[in-house]
Amino acid sequence: MTDTGVANTAPQAGTRQGIIILAASVMPIMAIISLVPVLPLLMREFGPVAGSEFLVPMALTIPALCVALFSPVAGWLSDRLGRKKLLVAALLLYAAFGIIPWFLDDLFQIIGARIALGIVEAIIMTVATALIGDYFEGERREKWIALQVAVGSIAAIALIAIGGGLGELFGSRGPFLLYLVAVPIALAAATILFEPGVKADDAGPEKTGFPYGAVLPLVVTTLGVGIVFYTVIVQLGPILELSGAVSPGVIGLIGAGTNLGVGLGTFVFDRLKDKAGPILLALGLGVAAIGYVGVGLSTVLPMIAVFAILACIGSGILLPNMLTWTMRRLPAEMRGRGTGMWTGAFFLGQFLAPIVAASAMQATGGLANALTVYAGIIAIGGIAALLIARKPVSQAAA
Repeated sequence: MTDTGVANTAPQAGTRQGIIILAASVMPIMAIISLVPVLPLLMREFGPVAGSEFLVPMALTIPALCVALFSPVAGWLSDRLGRKKLLVAALLLYAAFGIIPWFLDDLFQIIGARIALGIVEAIIMTVATALIGDYFEGERREKWIALQVAVGSIAAIALIAIGGGLGELFGSRGPFLLYLVAVPIALAAATILFEPGVKADDAGPEKTGFPYGAVLPLVVTTLGVGIVFYTVIVQLGPILELSGAVSPGVIGLIGAGTNLGVGLGTFVFDRLKDKAGPILLALGLGVAAIGYVGVGLSTVLPMIAVFAILACIGSGILLPNMLTWTMRRLPAEMRGRGTGMWTGAFFLGQFLAPIVAASAMQATGGLANALTVYAGIIAIGGIAALLIARKPVSQAAA
């Protein structure tokens, strides 16, 4: 029987396996997004704690830093210990660590639980992404990569609403109940997923070692893409307020639009996935650059919103393109290590985005100027990618 990215003796992966992987991939996104609506409640609750203005937001974002730091280790472990058992265990630990803050009243203990959560998130995201590469090949693989990005963006819209509803019902700890959804996902993974094998014709590259020269440039590029993506997401409120005061409801509505923009970008990628590599990198950067410069120069809310969504469409093209490009350069038996490096770079971009934005605003004299500078840098990156795309295929490395 012909297989799709697994050993010939293994079952053939299909929609059921893909859906479980997508569900698992949402967990690291949920870890931060679901708590956004209760951030003001947490700030008030822990206001008397010294340094709370820094520590409370850190409690939300520290899992992203943990994913960035531990994803390469998670990938290395998955290549040696196997994917399925590691993913199931990580999902169960995610539920356990995720619910702990429900029972805690000490901010530092909550941060400790969030650090543990971030470590298992690194395993979940890395293994789930590696499994897409293990289970599927060619166009099917690229379809599931695009779906992984699109589902994450659309899920973010629902998770903010659900987190807000749980916050209304149970207060600042309400959204932590959401983490228990990892338990049924773990049970489904234990039942439906299977351990992928390495195809015999993929085993040869092991002798040459890990292809750092081919993969590291893509990992570094992914770090930049992560910053481009998350700058708009994290700074959306201040971006929209370049036109004047904006209500939280309007920010939330436009925020949903930006997430839908990411989904639209993944649809564009899916239609053009045969050109994955430098061509789509140039396209995504070009669209994002137009979005950034439009936001930086606009002064009325509707135009700012349109250009912010356009920037996110560019990001929606960039993310699956970079992951697909990286996957194509990874030997099967090293896929976990490679996807761990890619995941770490992307989440490091998430962590660094607000830091880089703050530094850029200070250097340029304001957010609008910083976004315009971003646009110029992104455009230069797009031109460089276009020049790479014009090289012979053997050099451009599709």
